[in-house]
Formats: sequence, structure tokens, C-alpha cells
Amino acid sequence: MAEGRRVMITGVAGDLAGLFAAALEARDDVAHVVGVDIRTPTASLQRTEFVRADVRNPVVARVLEQQGIDTVVHMSTTSGPSGSGGRAVMKERNVIGAMQLLAACQKTPSVRRFVLKSTAAVYGSEHTDPVSFRETDQPRTPPPHGFAKDATEIEEYVGAYGQRCEDVDVTILRFANFVGGRTDSAFSRLFSLPAVPTVLGYDPRLQFCHEDDAVEVLARVACGHHPGVYNVAGDGVVYLSQAIRLAGRVPAPVPRPFVDGVAGLLYRSRRIDVSPEQLRFLQFGRAIDTTRLREDIGYQPRYSSRAAFEDFVRRRRIRGLVAHDEVRRLEHEVNAFLARHDQRRFLAAEPVSEDRR
Repeated sequence: MAEGRRVMITGVAGDLAGLFAAALEARDDVAHVVGVDIRTPTASLQRTEFVRADVRNPVVARVLEQQGIDTVVHMSTTSGPSGSGGRAVMKERNVIGAMQLLAACQKTPSVRRFVLKSTAAVYGSEHTDPVSFRETDQPRTPPPHGFAKDATEIEEYVGAYGQRCEDVDVTILRFANFVGGRTDSAFSRLFSLPAVPTVLGYDPRLQFCHEDDAVEVLARVACGHHPGVYNVAGDGVVYLSQAIRLAGRVPAPVPRPFVDGVAGLLYRSRRIDVSPEQLRFLQFGRAIDTTRLREDIGYQPRYSSRAAFEDFVRRRRIRGLVAHDEVRRLEHEVNAFLARHDQRRFLAAEPVSEDRR
């Protein structure tokens, strides 16, 4: 067996995972790469052996053993319920899938490193949040549902696995929102809308992680020795109003009580698969501290949050307001939705007159 890392990547059909697999193929210290997914990868991969399987499938355990895998990078956690077949299926694939993958790793003696691609969403988003979250900080209110809750549970299971298997290096990477020319995400799709929904009266701070920086951090951790939890994001913050202007969009302010309803409207219209908690994130925002990334891993992101977003706008060729009819149609739908709910609230509060009694 050739010397060098033998890496398994789950969710290899994802945009970022495909870029990561290609980066590993180019490294001399990586002998073999195995990609696992239920979908065929679209990335142009040369040395990656593809296995079509769900992480819950027992075949994954056999691949770990037969291929002598020493490093597992778990990237198959999904944030979009529609792409997963609904919220119940999404949770089973995310949480149960991670549990079964960890069980398979625990039974495989060759596994010496486990890397989890997690998310800064585990910190939540509240008005009482610190200026920036450090890895040791706990959320004021744990995420109650959705993708953030799944990610929190997965981190707990990964942490427990690390305690049981002290000979395995466990690394958790909490990424800010991904942007770039080759990756797709719910947040980048938000800016594909001609009018970007905002929460009326709020202008949250946002952080971004460029896809190139994300791939570099993943490669350094997979091929190095960096156990622990690390925040990953570009320096600085971008206010939502700034991001909207940079993308040439217009804001569509939504009163706070109607945020969930507008999220459902966008979901049903199939314009964007955005969850209510993701839209509520647009109320308070979030920032994370990346000191450990720079000091312990020794990596300074090439792109600041603003530079990452500007590169995303440029490479995705977002051209601003060219479809004015689409803007007016979207605004009309949102206004009609708000008007219907205001009317129902008025009728519910209307007092009953003496004559009607």
C-alpha cells in the first residue's frame, strides 16, 4: 500500500466537496481518495474512487476497512429540506447518518483522523450575542430546529466519539457562509433574487468564507495534525445593506411578524430553498473570531469577508437590476401576502357591536 493519507470524503457530489477532492488529488502526501455520495459527482476528478452509497449504508464500513482509510472528512450534512425530500428525511440523513458513520469509524482501526465540516450557525443568532463568537462560547439560545439544530447534534456526537477514541484526532470546522464562483448555497441563492428579503429595521453583520479558503483549510486539517474546534471566516464583516448594494439588488423589507410567512412564500414559489431560521438570521446576523485558525493552524484567509463577497458577485456575473418586471412581481406578491394577514388580524380584533349581539 502506497504511503500517504488515505482519505474518505462523504458528500463528494457537493460543490465544495468536489473542489476539496480535486485539491487532495494534487497533493503528494495523499495516496488515495474515496468519495461517497448518493449522487454522481459533477467535478472533474481523476484519482478519486467514487462509491455510490448513503452514509447510513453498511457498505461504508466495508469501504473504510477494505481501503485502509485513515482520514474521514464528513461533508454530507445538508441545509436544504427540499433537496433532501423534506425536513424529516433531512434530519435522518444528517443526524442518523452521522451517528452511523461514526459507529463505522469506531469499528475501523485504521481511522486516525475525523474532520467535520460544520457551521457557525450552531452559535445561533440573538440580540444578546457577543461581538464575535469564540470556539468556547455557547449560544444564548440553542438552535431550536432546522439545519442549525442538526449541526449542533452532530457536533455533540462527534465530540463524544473523540472522547471514546482518544487515539483519533477529531477536528470540527465551523464555517461562515460560503460564497464563490463554483459553489452554491442558500445564502448565495438569496442574492440571485432581484429583491432581497430583509427584516424591517435591522441591518445585520455578516461574515463570509471564500470557497478557496475553505478548501485550503480542509486540506491542511486533513493532511496535518490539528485536533479541536476552529472558526473559519474571512476577516471583517459586511452589513446586509452593503451586500445588497454590492450585488446591485434592492432590499425588500419584511415586518418581523411576517418573516416566517415570507420564507414559506419563497419556498412554495421554488425561487429559493430558504428556511425560516435562515431568514431570522437576517435580523441579528453573526460574527465569529478566527484567532485560533491563524495561530494554531497557521492560516490567514486570502479573502476578507468583503473581498469574498465581491469575488462572488463578479464571478457569478450578478448584474443588478435588469429584470424590473421580476422586481415588481416579487414585491406585489410580498405586499399581497402582508395585506391578507393584516386584514385577518383586523377582523379578528374587530369588536362586536350591540346590534350584532
